[in-house]
Amino acid sequence: MSLQEKLQELGYELPKAAAPAANYVPYVISGNTVFVAGQIPFLNGEQMHLGRLGEDLSIEQGIEAAKACALNILAQANAAVDGDWIRVKRCVKLGGFVNCTPDFNDHPKVINGASDLIVAAMGDAGKHARFAVGAPSLPLSVAVEIDAVFEIET
Repeated sequence: MSLQEKLQELGYELPKAAAPAANYVPYVISGNTVFVAGQIPFLNGEQMHLGRLGEDLSIEQGIEAAKACALNILAQANAAVDGDWIRVKRCVKLGGFVNCTPDFNDHPKVINGASDLIVAAMGDAGKHARFAVGAPSLPLSVAVEIDAVFEIET
């Protein structure tokens, strides 16, 4: 089953891989590793999930933001392998930043939105190392930003 088919089975659609918003590239391939730049929760250019957890947004809204980031991560990984998802061996790591108030402490619950979607889409190959931390602000006032590392066949 292709990545797109698996996502459709889960009720999602793979978005277009977003162009970079500044002076960086959306992913870098080094050897058998793909480093995906931080992805924000805008799908196909549509702004969504703006604000801070613990102030403007609920944990459930943060989880939805993390899922949108995961979809964008998968889109970038898909672009990196030219749609040949068979080349993707595993998701190695996710790094999650949550835009939140100083007293907010449910970062892991929020980033689980991305982790759960990656594992659902990739099975055991989606199980990864991870960090989830809070930040006082994020670019464009997004709720979440997540980067990723994948292992691929070259």
